[in-house]
Amino acid sequence: QVQLVESGGGLVQAGGSLRLSCTASGRTFSSGAMGWFRQAPGKDGDFVAWWSGGSTDYAGSVKGRFTISRDNAKNTVYLQMNSLKPEDTAVYRCAAKSSRTSLDVAWTYGYWGQGTQVTVSS
Repeated sequence: QVQLVESGGGLVQAGGSLRLSCTASGRTFSSGAMGWFRQAPGKDGDFVAWWSGGSTDYAGSVKGRFTISRDNAKNTVYLQMNSLKPEDTAVYRCAAKSSRTSLDVAWTYGYWGQGTQVTVSS
């Protein structure tokens, strides 16, 4: 019933920008949360950002460069990524859950998108 569809990944040069989108269908998650996680080649997945009821939080490595936002009418969450660095290269996945606790912990999310590749060249 629930599906998350991501888009917006691509190849950019260091210092450039990308905007990722994730649209949820089947549920609004208005009482829960949506977030972004990423996994670089050969590394474990990492928390990037979450949105919950208008509150947001970010990993220290992206704070000040990335912005998460939500369009409630479209049931879509966005990740605006500026000043991209090669170390930001990863598969980015959006996730959603119905609770508002442990929002930076990946395994607590029950719904996931398919992932979109972001590659930043030097």
